[in-house]
Amino acid sequence: MVRAAIAGIGGRMGVRIAQLIRETEGIELAGGFEHPGHPKIGKDVAELVGGAPTGITVRGLIDEVFDDTDVIVDFTNAEAALDHLRSASRAGKPMVIGATGFTPERMETAAGLASAIPCVISPNMSIGVNILFKMVADAARLLGESFDVEIVEAHHRFKKDAPSGTAMKLAQLVAQSLGRDLAKTGVFARHGIIGERTPSEIGIQTIRGGDIVGDHTVIFAGLGERIEITHRAHSRDNFARGAVMASKWIVVQPPGLYDMSDMLGIK
Repeated sequence: MVRAAIAGIGGRMGVRIAQLIRETEGIELAGGFEHPGHPKIGKDVAELVGGAPTGITVRGLIDEVFDDTDVIVDFTNAEAALDHLRSASRAGKPMVIGATGFTPERMETAAGLASAIPCVISPNMSIGVNILFKMVADAARLLGESFDVEIVEAHHRFKKDAPSGTAMKLAQLVAQSLGRDLAKTGVFARHGIIGERTPSEIGIQTIRGGDIVGDHTVIFAGLGERIEITHRAHSRDNFARGAVMASKWIVVQPPGLYDMSDMLGIK
């Protein structure tokens, strides 16, 4: 039985992951923690996830959940997740990180810390989105320079970062497949008299509004035809289910930095 603890268990994703863990065979909820000062610290996790009292209390530090835990699941934010990874690396505890905002520098730091423990980091834990990653990378490679690439993402009004981590991952995959430097070719906004589109541009455009869970479309636009590949998330459960699957998988892997394509065997 895999025992999992949730970082940020009081958040929307933390609550849903904890609930799905309790519904899934082969894994159980061992604990959870929140940032210092959170009102649920010291309370039974049932006050967050529902159901009968569990005897498991919400803790205020990651170090307090290590003793009874096999894996830490983290959907907080990149800065906090990296701090948690430092602690987990010292304690020898595997991690599954679904936080967005991992810059190349942060990923480099994470890779170093993952030399001591197995760790999955993905900006999107959805199985469908990770299949999308594979499809888009293959399409970009096959279509080559004759098709313009535009990425459009839409999320709810409460999302704090833009573009989404998923959109940035898609753009990075396109750039890699086409041999381009995203830092030089990524275009994140267009306004006014901007002139013709340059052949090397990779457009990444953002929509925010309402309660959109998450839509991502990659457009390959050629002369006389276009291909559009779209993923639409209907609920956050697909992210949570992927995280639970990754938690069961990562605990038997050797130390190293992984993503969801490793788990799915589609790299």
